[in-house]
Amino acid sequence: MSEPGELIIEPKNGQPADACVFIIHGLGADGHDFEPLIPAMGLSSKLNVRFIMPHAPRLPVTVNGGMVMPAWYDILAMDLGRRVDEAQLKRSAERIQALIQEQLDQGMDSRRIIVAGFSQGGAVAYQAALTFDAPLGGLLAMSTYLATGESIAFAEANAAIPVEVHHGNFDPVVPETLGRAGAERLKEKGYSVNYRQYPMAHALCPQQVNDIGKWLQARLG
Repeated sequence: MSEPGELIIEPKNGQPADACVFIIHGLGADGHDFEPLIPAMGLSSKLNVRFIMPHAPRLPVTVNGGMVMPAWYDILAMDLGRRVDEAQLKRSAERIQALIQEQLDQGMDSRRIIVAGFSQGGAVAYQAALTFDAPLGGLLAMSTYLATGESIAFAEANAAIPVEVHHGNFDPVVPETLGRAGAERLKEKGYSVNYRQYPMAHALCPQQVNDIGKWLQARLG
């Protein structure tokens, strides 16, 4: 099955990109889902950032009655532990890592690459960033969970990666307890994790968008 490709947005100032932000969408969406986030963050026009937003393949999703939809992996049960198809998740993470490697092959400094993900995409972002064998600039996990927490083989190269975790207090899809558990697991492993919660459901809110912009500016400015 061919990969569905990615949405790539080059710097608006016309300069060649010297930084790259991957944003991995959630279940049932596509790369265009986070396109409006880019202007909303208010990043400095002096930042030469390329945004890459991959599209997930279409898969049958067990918890949705086997319906075929854009998905990074199958969700087998909506229990507290979120049973997922780890093999599919890891294949999706390897695809993201291959896209990161393409940026490195083009001369991008790995420390100028950020990996971000929302919900299902956040689980893939965790796996892709924390097992990548070159130091990345940061990991942003939004309204998500550490699905591979018991099996992940952490890469020493990213032991010092700055991790930003965001979650809504009223999330009916991914309970905040799961988001916080992922952050705590990484802290136990010695990672530097900043956890923020917002008065929202399974979404983004204006204050969070502002915070993301400031965080990216700090990482890449």
